[in-house]
Amino acid sequence: MAKIHSASRDHDVALQGAILLYGTDLSAFSYATAHRIVTDAQTGRPVIGAGTPLNRRALIQAVRQVAEASLPKGEFLTPNVLSIGPDAITWWCPPGNRRVYFNCEELGDRSAMTPHPGLVFHASPAGFRVFALMEDERPTPESMLYEPPYFNTWDHGKICIGTAHVPKQIDAASIAGWEGAFFASAFTHPNHGGKRVDYDDGFYAFWRDMLDGRFPTFPKAALIPMNQSLGNLIAGQF
Repeated sequence: MAKIHSASRDHDVALQGAILLYGTDLSAFSYATAHRIVTDAQTGRPVIGAGTPLNRRALIQAVRQVAEASLPKGEFLTPNVLSIGPDAITWWCPPGNRRVYFNCEELGDRSAMTPHPGLVFHASPAGFRVFALMEDERPTPESMLYEPPYFNTWDHGKICIGTAHVPKQIDAASIAGWEGAFFASAFTHPNHGGKRVDYDDGFYAFWRDMLDGRFPTFPKAALIPMNQSLGNLIAGQF
């Protein structure tokens, strides 16, 4: 028994049958047979049973049935969603005050409401990513991305999830869970890689001043450009 996760679905499936394709090579199939899966009496393992030839109509029907079952169900898209595909979703988080948590030797165990820039989040099977924005309004494909000004992030906006509990599904309904996992996790350390903020006294001093309430709004002058656009992110070009 296997568990299948897809957009707006979560269900168990079991191996029922197999279709074997025959041909001169992997790009030239000319014959197909359908087989039931039976259980080996001695080992209990599933094995491919005897087959029957599949004609064109039966083969097309089998492929169509699988294709229809794998399609994600339609779902309402809120204005913060920027792009959604079969296995990835990108959304925007407007600038504002949000609570952050820190647990590190340099800053101690601290929590405070601090200002944040506009953010772009991207979730896919390859990982969870975050980027900062210079503008305050909903971004366009031409909007330029900036380094996320946060601990626990790698280059290219990759988030070190650690022990955070992120959703198992990647869909619009799970956005709140992805955001919550990011902001509710404690920032513990700056990851190796490029600079995340441009601040005279460094990364720790930046967040010390942020936690102390030095800035009523996020200091955008500290943002570092990535020379990549939102359109490039959505197109999978970096």
